[in-house]
Amino acid sequence: MPDDTPTTDQVWRQLTHLVMDTRDGWKRAVTERTGMPFSRIRVLRRLRPGPLSAKDLARAAAMDAPATTVVVNDLEERGLVIREIDPTNRRSKLISLTDAGERVVAHALATPDPAPAELADLTPADLRTLHEILRKLEH
Repeated sequence: MPDDTPTTDQVWRQLTHLVMDTRDGWKRAVTERTGMPFSRIRVLRRLRPGPLSAKDLARAAAMDAPATTVVVNDLEERGLVIREIDPTNRRSKLISLTDAGERVVAHALATPDPAPAELADLTPADLRTLHEILRKLEH
């Protein structure tokens, strides 16, 4: 009897497919709700924990440096982020959310995000099992 145990990479591909390939509707709704491209919201979310340098923000948002500069310039013009001199390295600047930026992120995250049909079709027992497995992965 062949071993039918999936590899961790196979399971990971399934998880990322489920999440990434079913979020387009939510991303469109966020864009409509905020009036901004989703890429701007993605950057704002990365700043929620606290200020980042442009280099760290680019890494966190999986963007190259020129694209990050364009996005930050736009967000700064909108009054959603500010650049301030890094007190630990005066040659560097830190980018942080303004109160208005925090409100935009909160508004975006309040956009309804219903579960995909594939998840909604699971039995209560399957949902409990999946929930327990995901809780183990959070820690």
